[in-house]
Amino acid sequence: MTLAFPLVLAALRPAGHPDLPAEAAPELARRLGAERVELAAEELPQQALARLGSIGRPWIAALPCDPGVPLDGGGSWAEALGAWCQPVLLLVPADQLECGLPAAATALLRQWGVPLVGLLQWDGPWNPERRRADGLPWLGAAGELEDGELLLLVGRRLQALDPVPLQAAGAQGAFQSGPVASAAS
Repeated sequence: MTLAFPLVLAALRPAGHPDLPAEAAPELARRLGAERVELAAEELPQQALARLGSIGRPWIAALPCDPGVPLDGGGSWAEALGAWCQPVLLLVPADQLECGLPAAATALLRQWGVPLVGLLQWDGPWNPERRRADGLPWLGAAGELEDGELLLLVGRRLQALDPVPLQAAGAQGAFQSGPVASAAS
């Protein structure tokens, strides 16, 4: 079984933090059975998303920067991902769990209408009671989910985002927002 839809990996990047999406992409691509595609740092989001949209099979791409950072040409990756209705998996390292970054990133992506598949804790021990208490759409901790379990969770969330064929949607992206998408997150 493999991932049924394309997926962008994102994470907020505090100063001095590693590039978590790029670090996680190879493992998640393997675990989800999807092709890993590179996004160049200098490529504009609209151009990159148009290029990715022409790939005829599921892929995983790591954002080359924090999704909320203003870009030189204006806008941000978050804005472009929302315009293209591109599903995103938000990665959160354990050292960011007790600050406001997971909630801020979730709010940012929702503000721009990005179909948020959910949040995935990348490292550290999983505390389900604590994560339920923060009210965010957590999938779990990557290290504690078996490959098939992770694929099932991501697949269910992607399907709940209400996929619509590009031609039927009349939009640039493959997904639309709506009651089903809102209920999933």
